Amino acid sequence: MANATPLPDHDASADLAERIRQAGADAAPLRIVGGDTRYFYGREVEGSELSTREHCGIPFYDPVELVVSVRAGTPLAALETALAEHGQMLPFEPPRYGAASTVGGMVATGLSGPRRPWAGSVRDFVLGTRVINHEGIEQRFGGEVMKNVAGYDLSRLMVGAQGGLGLITEVSFKVLPIPGATHSVHLELPLDEARRRLAEWGREPLPISAAAWLDGALHLRLEGGPSSVAATRARIGGDDLDNGFWAALRDQRLPFFRAGQAPLWRLSLPHRAPPLALPGIDERLMVHDWAGAQRWLRAELDADSVRQACRDAGGHATCYGPRPADVDPFTPLPEVVLKYHRNLKAQLDPQGIFNPGRLYAAL
Repeated sequence: MANATPLPDHDASADLAERIRQAGADAAPLRIVGGDTRYFYGREVEGSELSTREHCGIPFYDPVELVVSVRAGTPLAALETALAEHGQMLPFEPPRYGAASTVGGMVATGLSGPRRPWAGSVRDFVLGTRVINHEGIEQRFGGEVMKNVAGYDLSRLMVGAQGGLGLITEVSFKVLPIPGATHSVHLELPLDEARRRLAEWGREPLPISAAAWLDGALHLRLEGGPSSVAATRARIGGDDLDNGFWAALRDQRLPFFRAGQAPLWRLSLPHRAPPLALPGIDERLMVHDWAGAQRWLRAELDADSVRQACRDAGGHATCYGPRPADVDPFTPLPEVVLKYHRNLKAQLDPQGIFNPGRLYAAL
């Protein structure tokens, strides 16, 4: 592959495998680290640091087939730059949270940006992975085309596993072309009216690729063919919005995310879930992303109350922090589901050396 901008290229898989073999022999836990920009997303891990930062590069990229394979320590920004040079992108718009953010961390946390409801999630675009197991053996799952994925797809299982099932060393993704036109607008609308209009527009083939309500206004991004975007812009109205707004929302750089020290909650809900029954909370002071399916709340509330309100609405809640010591970041699992997680961990990481306790204390 030829890039206009050369990227560092170094295969450190042999060194990583040796570290893991030694950790297994010593029964010594490892804390897997890439750019460490997602440290807040999960529980603290006690263990020796195993860095993937030296394991970087893009060993395979076929712009015609829309497939790229990337080593885990590659900076996410560098991958996106390389794709943009060919007019392509990661469709799920992953958060960076900082310049050091890596591809491995992106996959391990499985977080997606504002385009998620319209394009799909990280998991939807993973074709294959290379993973070093607890014995220090690098294994390959999936492939570089969709038809290679058969049976139980361990590649996608690694997405969101927080590094607890093995060390991801390489990931193959399906990529897509960058839209021909992009235009963002904001409309001063009450929350109820914004919800009504989004429901109405959702029944039509409009080129909406992001929708968020905050500060009394509905923010929309239109992407697609120039004529379709222009026609929808004329129909919807509103005022022009800097397209950079979406990156600021994606990476939590808007003023809402930087105000105060109360815990930040991410509420994941069904698309048309009603306002939540939270004591003393006005939903008009929250950020409603993903057309309302992802809501951000900053408040001093009892964790059980927040999570029960989300369960009642068919969703769940994640605490991003600052997090009290007695509050888990993720909604506790029912015992029967936790049993399956334990069994999976025991099969893939029997000695418990990979990020123990990062996802749940019992894992």
